[in-house]
Amino acid sequence: MENYTYNSLILQLEELKITPSNRYPVFIILLFTYMFILIANAGIVILIWAEKSLHHPMYLLFCNLPVNDIMGNSILVPRMLADLALPTSERLIHFYECVTQAFAAHLYGTNAHTVLMIMAFDRYVAICQPLRYSTIMTSSMVMKLSLSAWGVGFVLVGVLLGLTVRLNRCRTLITNPYCDNVSIYKLSCQDVFVNNLYGLAFSVVLLSSSIGSIVLTYSKITVACLTSKSKSLNSKALKTCSTHLSLYMIMLVSGLIFIILHRFPHLAEYRKIAVILFNIVSGSLNPVIYGLQSQEIHKCLVNIFQQRKVKPAD
Repeated sequence: MENYTYNSLILQLEELKITPSNRYPVFIILLFTYMFILIANAGIVILIWAEKSLHHPMYLLFCNLPVNDIMGNSILVPRMLADLALPTSERLIHFYECVTQAFAAHLYGTNAHTVLMIMAFDRYVAICQPLRYSTIMTSSMVMKLSLSAWGVGFVLVGVLLGLTVRLNRCRTLITNPYCDNVSIYKLSCQDVFVNNLYGLAFSVVLLSSSIGSIVLTYSKITVACLTSKSKSLNSKALKTCSTHLSLYMIMLVSGLIFIILHRFPHLAEYRKIAVILFNIVSGSLNPVIYGLQSQEIHKCLVNIFQQRKVKPAD
């Protein structure tokens, strides 16, 4: 008969199957990637807020993305770095810390969709209704869109984890190197039908809303470009929309891979790697893609580096 430990506050995290020879290279890669994510994303936010020339709705809405990247990776990566240096028996986590980590991880994934949705709305207004852009995308509207993107995530994820926390636990092993909703409710010996039902509805609503809004806005943008003879409009649409779509596709593909792998228990190790890549790849590429593609951001960075050059003595 299986031994049960009811409602234990101390849980054990499963480890990634990494050979001892690869443990230190993986640790170093994760550490430097995390440092790059922090520096690049924080640098983009500081640059946008410091440069008045970048105080446009497009860039202010984009600020939500690097803030989300910093939050999501700061919850996951430091804990994984610490666990890589510990033997399996010592990879313990308090239940409340585990719930906090799961909440932040799911909020990160949800916000990645909602923030890109409000950015798509901004691009739609800028390209399809350029004469009304300044009256629609006011500072108040930018604030409302940002708050709604985060608010939707807090509510949806709050209900998701609330349904899980109510369950009694009879196991202590988290079958992941990190905490997420599924791993936590699998600790319960109670019926988790409601959790599965809400989790499925959560995923369907989020993905259908996200994909639907992107398809709708970009269909209208495409029609506006095809019916317009303005080369400047088409050039603007190509530059700004290609950046936004690149970010969205990276996030969507990496997220879908993780969701699909969750349905195949025999691919558990690939699923663990997929969620790590979902965080660090998106967090690393978002500031790079936006920084390189945006002429305004690129120009500000060039000006800053030029100003810091040491002037030759007379």
